[in-house]
Amino acid sequence: MIFITGDCHGEFQKFSTENFPSQRTMNKTDIMIVCGDFGGIWNVGQESAEEKYWLDWLENKPFTTVFVDGNHENFDRLYHDYETVMFHGGKAHKIRNSVYHLMRGEIFDFEGLKFLAFGGAGSHDVKDGILYREDFATEEQFRTTVRKMNKQGKQFRINKLSWWAEELPSAEEFDNAEKNLSAVNNKVDYVITHCTAQSVIACLDLCYDTPPDRLSLYFDDLRHRLQFTHWFFGHYHDDKTIREKFTVLYDKIIPISSDRGCSRQ
Repeated sequence: MIFITGDCHGEFQKFSTENFPSQRTMNKTDIMIVCGDFGGIWNVGQESAEEKYWLDWLENKPFTTVFVDGNHENFDRLYHDYETVMFHGGKAHKIRNSVYHLMRGEIFDFEGLKFLAFGGAGSHDVKDGILYREDFATEEQFRTTVRKMNKQGKQFRINKLSWWAEELPSAEEFDNAEKNLSAVNNKVDYVITHCTAQSVIACLDLCYDTPPDRLSLYFDDLRHRLQFTHWFFGHYHDDKTIREKFTVLYDKIIPISSDRGCSRQ
């Protein structure tokens, strides 16, 4: 069984038995996919007591949890604190024995189906900028600015504390995706991302601007040359299907069909 859902932001109650009763018949061979903003690896420096609690809680669930990264992850820890392993045919970071981060541009085999995983997204809650500690003469000046901006209700984040430049992919990660897609003749069953193609974003009727970036533009190009059955993504805090082949997820947990046959969108 394969299930998929949207952003968690470090809150995993949607996976309780009460909220997700299907797990009563699941086991560790079954897969739960999170479309980014997993949020279980966020604390600066090391795993917090709260993170440890929830990661261990997920580890004790009767399924295996996998996720692509979103824009709200601690990339310093995600990329460097966890072992890179081969997992279902692709590279992943092993967070727990049954909790894995699916690395960008990797292709995974779950129940005989090919999944392209490509996390990342540009933050849309930073219209008032990114603060860098090194731009301030003293720590007190930095803290005073943060307090003032918070009081004014500004939308900003702090480098290496609540925002990381790695939220958008590197050239090497794009190259990795192209290499892996070439090996399967640009044909997969499912695409799992956090953001989506810019032309699909335009259909979401959002109340905020989402200017194009190198990832959403890459996905625009990819959707026209990739053969796939369905594309799932998170990021936009909604649950609906667009243009029949694209589904944004947030609260809902839905099963992924084992139907084969890829088609071009």
